[in-house]
Amino acid sequence: MKQFFKFMLASMAGFFLTLIVLFFFFAILVASLLTFTKKEEVVVKPKTVLHLTLKEAIPERSLASPFTFSETTLFSTSDVPGLLETTDLLKQASEDENISGILLDLSEIGSGMATMEEVRNALLKFKESGKFVIAYGEVYSQKAYYMATTADIICLNPEGALDFRGMAGELVFIKGLLSKLDINPQIIRHGKYKSAIEPLISDRMSEANKEQTLAYMNSLWMHISDGISKARNIDPAKLQLIADSLLIQTPEDALNYRFVDQVIYKDQLIDLLKEKLEIGKNDKIEMIKLERYKDAPAKTLRKRAKEKIAVIYAVGSIGDGEGNDETIGSERISKAIRNARTDSTVKAIVFRVNSPGGSALASDVILREIRLARDEKPVVVSMGDYAASGGYYIACAADTILANPTTLTGSIGVFGVIPDFSKFFNNKLGVTFDVVKTNDHADYISVTRPMTPYEEKVITNDVERIYKVFVNHVSEGRSMPEALVDSLGQGRVWSGTDGVKTGLVDLTGGLQDAISIAATMAKLEDYRITSLPEQKDPFTQIMDELTGKPSETRLKKELGLLYPYMKELQSLSGMKGVQARLPFLLNIQ
Repeated sequence: MKQFFKFMLASMAGFFLTLIVLFFFFAILVASLLTFTKKEEVVVKPKTVLHLTLKEAIPERSLASPFTFSETTLFSTSDVPGLLETTDLLKQASEDENISGILLDLSEIGSGMATMEEVRNALLKFKESGKFVIAYGEVYSQKAYYMATTADIICLNPEGALDFRGMAGELVFIKGLLSKLDINPQIIRHGKYKSAIEPLISDRMSEANKEQTLAYMNSLWMHISDGISKARNIDPAKLQLIADSLLIQTPEDALNYRFVDQVIYKDQLIDLLKEKLEIGKNDKIEMIKLERYKDAPAKTLRKRAKEKIAVIYAVGSIGDGEGNDETIGSERISKAIRNARTDSTVKAIVFRVNSPGGSALASDVILREIRLARDEKPVVVSMGDYAASGGYYIACAADTILANPTTLTGSIGVFGVIPDFSKFFNNKLGVTFDVVKTNDHADYISVTRPMTPYEEKVITNDVERIYKVFVNHVSEGRSMPEALVDSLGQGRVWSGTDGVKTGLVDLTGGLQDAISIAATMAKLEDYRITSLPEQKDPFTQIMDELTGKPSETRLKKELGLLYPYMKELQSLSGMKGVQARLPFLLNIQ
């Protein structure tokens, strides 16, 4: 027995000693990484060109930590500035005497249309400084070309291409797939335009869905066309003719129709930049990317005043729980709003919403906090690419609502989906179910059998009740009659421009505009911005990665173009209860 305790104690001592060594090794590793990635002071030399690439999606807010994991290295960095920081940096560059101009590299665009609209407006303001903006692309998508029209000179590769053909929306319908699998999607909805469930029950768009889709796509297209027309001084009617007839088929066509100014190779672009900078042909061009320019010393654009405006970011599908920077958790967002409301140094709130909707219950939880906050201080909503259905639900009680012209909003409607898998399990898998219960409806709701008529009635009553609550919230928040809200509702989606016309939105504008309005409402001259909810500290993010919780940045990098679809499937699989969500996500090329 003595020998047993001797070996046991030795093993325990060895185990704890190993833990201590591993702990110190990990601490040294983290400290080394933090030291390695410590940002050096960036010196911007005279006649520097700001090289703006928009390949990576601009996040709503800057990341708290630059650390991400990759397949090839333990740690890599992803330091793309958030939207507010990006527009601030463009303003800083316009005032920086060492920045002579901007080179827009627009071969790829990673962000949504409304996000790009805000960057585009910031570039137009940059041009007011008198500094040059040159755009270059090998292939311009329509979204990329819309951005390029901010430039003084638009250049295209001689073997490149420019896409200009109008907008088209294509939806995927899986009714046939579900039929082959013997899955019956039992649907209850309110709203003739609430088309989120159409892919499950039909093989084509309903007339109502075609009507609303064409309406807001026309609105978006006319806004884009108008911006191109003004920037390039091309008659709007001629633009439509060019798109309808696919007249731009070669770089020469783009040049002939005045869409571009020069058809040149990269080496010729370099010569053009040197000419603009007034330097010799053998001199080196000083270039700096936005990710690096953010570390350059400059005048503080956001004053370190005591009084603050809280910018609260609500991004992604809406659900219960904590959520994260890519999904809206009712607990996390509600807490952020509550903290801003009870913080005496916060004088106004800007609620940044970029969401296609989600859980009706979670949306209502968030709306409650917005109402409480509005009673104590100004609340201004800034809408991103989407603020629809549940995204509009959480926004409707604000004092002022701003949307970008290309924002998709509205979609005031609700639905419920109760899939019946009984035939799938039985016919495809040979699995059957049986149940015993103490009460008539103890197994309500089940996906292993069809709904009974009584259960369908109960769910329908719930959907109708929530729709009426939704309409009532919008009616009170927007000071509109319920009948008018209902006529604008029915699940219909509106562009930001049409949202202003209907009264669902007050003004078109971006995040910077919303902050300025909030400052005016709160009578603030000196203020600083505080961003909420609080992000995880770098150490916690590293631990999450090491314990198998991949970051959104890592998922985006690994999945690429498939990432939005993965997120949509993930949000659909996590749906609980009655939903208030946009029928689909529109991707403009």
